[in-house]
Amino acid sequence: MAEKEIDQPTGVETTGHEWDGIKELNNPLPRWWVIVFYISIIWSVIYWVFMPSWPGINGYLKGVRNHTERANVEASMAELAAARSDQMSRLLAVDNLGEIENDPELLQYTLKAGESIFGDNCATCHGAGGQGFKGYPALVDDAWLWGGSLEDIQQTIRYGIRSGHPDARLNTMQAFGRDGILSSSQISDLVEYVTSLSGREADEAAAARGAQTFAQTCATCHGPEGRGDPAQGAPNLTDHIWLYGGDKITLQETLYQGRGGVMPAWSDRLSEEQIAALAVYVHSLGGGE
Repeated sequence: MAEKEIDQPTGVETTGHEWDGIKELNNPLPRWWVIVFYISIIWSVIYWVFMPSWPGINGYLKGVRNHTERANVEASMAELAAARSDQMSRLLAVDNLGEIENDPELLQYTLKAGESIFGDNCATCHGAGGQGFKGYPALVDDAWLWGGSLEDIQQTIRYGIRSGHPDARLNTMQAFGRDGILSSSQISDLVEYVTSLSGREADEAAAARGAQTFAQTCATCHGPEGRGDPAQGAPNLTDHIWLYGGDKITLQETLYQGRGGVMPAWSDRLSEEQIAALAVYVHSLGGGE
């Protein structure tokens, strides 16, 4: 057996390993570390006995406590639903926004619930704050395509727009160019006229010609002055709010190929209480009507 080598400066036994003249000392582990290590081993054995641990062929070792986080979560969700049931019942009984606004507790609950539902289901398209994106309406302004009352918003959420639901909101922005309804020159004139409606610079002669085309093909939905019609979901063309963009190139595209976005119906995904809370929250984002 080889004789143990002692490092002279420290008086500590070496391991016999040496690199570039530097010898590795065989220092013992700190006592506190060893104690913690053994406690961890003991604790793991105790945990193994009492709690779910190793997987098996037909399941897993459930432990003597038969603990399951799934059951705990289900119980917590049931408790939460029971705690919310009273508020939800009160919310469904409300006939107008004024009743909610006059009940601070109910209003706070409704807005918090609606915000959570919005984040889970609506923010992907409309943005986390309801700011909207191209083709997805902003909910933070006061321009409501289908009306901004609580009833209107609930109707839109419940049945959607062009969703295929029998009660969905439905309108058609025709493809005037693609379907040969208007010529290219008529569309160009119409672009100038629509541009002028919102007070922007436009070719006056072309806008005058476009006014005649507008009266014949567009006024039925957008109104003779272009102020829109919420009953038909026709947008106001006199403001500066554009769902797909209001520059001339985008207007040309819109008139040529038409528009028709889809909002899904949420009646089969959200409860009536959730739809009511969501409508109140969306109403609060832009002031509503």
